[in-house]
Amino acid sequence: MMSKRPVSKMSKGATLIAENTKVLGDVCFSDQLYVNGHIEGNVLAEEGSEAALMISDVGSVKGRIAVPFVVVNGRVEGDVHAGVRVELAARATISGNVYYKLIEMQLGAKVDGQLLHVVDEPSTKSNVHPLARQ
Repeated sequence: MMSKRPVSKMSKGATLIAENTKVLGDVCFSDQLYVNGHIEGNVLAEEGSEAALMISDVGSVKGRIAVPFVVVNGRVEGDVHAGVRVELAARATISGNVYYKLIEMQLGAKVDGQLLHVVDEPSTKSNVHPLARQ
């Protein structure tokens, strides 16, 4: 008699850049990227994906980040564009602007730049108003 095993759905693919690894050039991905090493280049998520980037306390990125979900506990030199959410852990150090819709920042995280809230609201006649003259 054959046993029926449940068919499991493939989980998202996860990529690890190990602690002793240095990547030179842009990194494009669509699922999960864990950075324990170093990236010198932009980190970009595939358009329309629900990608997540995690930078550990020993990881670093020197370049622009454009990913829906970003968790930083290491060092980033460049702007961070989090399409959905950004989490800055206690050991996070960012030299650049952080563009976010939702942010969580723990005590000890450092940002040498601006925190800029991004709203996805299209311009319509009802929400565009002229500046008042004084």
